[in-house]
Amino acid sequence: MIQKPKGTKDILPGDSYKWQYVEEKAKEILENYGFKEIRVPVFEQTELFERGVGDTTDVVQKEMYTFLDKGERSITLRPEGTAGVVRAYIENGMASLPSPIKMWYMMPMYRYENVQKGRYREFRQIGAEIIGTASYEADVELIAMANETIKKFNIPGVTLNINSIGCPTCRAKYQEALKEFIGKNLDQYCDTCKTRFEKNPMRILDCKERKCKELNQGAPVILDYLCEECSTHFENVKKSLQFLNIPYVIDAGIVRGLDYYTKTVFEFVSETEGYTVLAGGRYDGLVEELGGQKTEAIGFAMGEDRLIDIFEKYAKEEIKDTTPDLYIAYIGEIAKQESMNLAFELRNRGIYVETDICGRSMKASLKYADKMNCRYLLVIGEEEVNTKQAKLKDMKTGEEKEIKLDIESIIENAK
Repeated sequence: MIQKPKGTKDILPGDSYKWQYVEEKAKEILENYGFKEIRVPVFEQTELFERGVGDTTDVVQKEMYTFLDKGERSITLRPEGTAGVVRAYIENGMASLPSPIKMWYMMPMYRYENVQKGRYREFRQIGAEIIGTASYEADVELIAMANETIKKFNIPGVTLNINSIGCPTCRAKYQEALKEFIGKNLDQYCDTCKTRFEKNPMRILDCKERKCKELNQGAPVILDYLCEECSTHFENVKKSLQFLNIPYVIDAGIVRGLDYYTKTVFEFVSETEGYTVLAGGRYDGLVEELGGQKTEAIGFAMGEDRLIDIFEKYAKEEIKDTTPDLYIAYIGEIAKQESMNLAFELRNRGIYVETDICGRSMKASLKYADKMNCRYLLVIGEEEVNTKQAKLKDMKTGEEKEIKLDIESIIENAK
């Protein structure tokens, strides 16, 4: 038997309604803040991620699904959403539109990672991007929207951690101090960290190796090296969050796993579950890096798989699948044709109707209707077709009433 690849999962019909529920609620929040949906290709030129995400990141060095197509072009399955959205922004001339541009997406991503709880090789993200503003107000609005999302799904024990990783100017000074600190014990770091030392020492702080984490204890903190502009920006973000009564913790260890981040970075971490639910930050240099004009931006992404797991566990309200409004059972060929016609017309009027398409007996049909939790049951035979009268049964109360066998009467009574 052929099985699904490791790190993927099937979302079966019995579970898909949960995803639809969460996606719809997230969409409501996003669109209430003025975000419009964008959809980008599932694969892109590999160079987009090498330049956009950063060739010293774990994503590019270890996790991308990259292959040569039949034209010998290097293609990569999308490992994250921001780079593709920015490429679309540049390629489609969106800079000419009124700024800022607010976009959201719900898309599958692909990374060759170690499979563990809440982490898959094919995973789904809900993301939001604001492109075209350098103002700290954009940071605050995005974090506030993320915070509202967390509250909407009643996720307990979540902490908002924030940090600033500065701009290229102040980061250069910080990296000098960091290299001096790490250089003393560089020979004890893992091979990956050694390769990052010269090009991007901040990536070493993001290493997951236990030995490297221990060696990083006591490393210089970037907040001590921020330039005046970055420091003021961060102070304004903090003050605004306090004004909005959004609690936060300053975590100087947040550098995020992608190279395009600048200034404000943040993570919403579930202390109960032990992993990050939503994270993001500002990326003021990415548009220019990918060939556009200098354009500031900020965004976030949340793992939908993790969001579903946590929401299912802690939701105060039960997510219920949709069930049929009406089941039409029939006896005989004439009634079968009438049943099919009624079902067709009622569906066109927005009524969720089921009728037998398996040649079941009446007993089997009634049993099926009960298992499907149908709200109402309509039984018709040749007599009902001829008299245009039938009995409608309320499957919850057991109450039956005689109704006219026409569309308007069925709609009026099957509410």
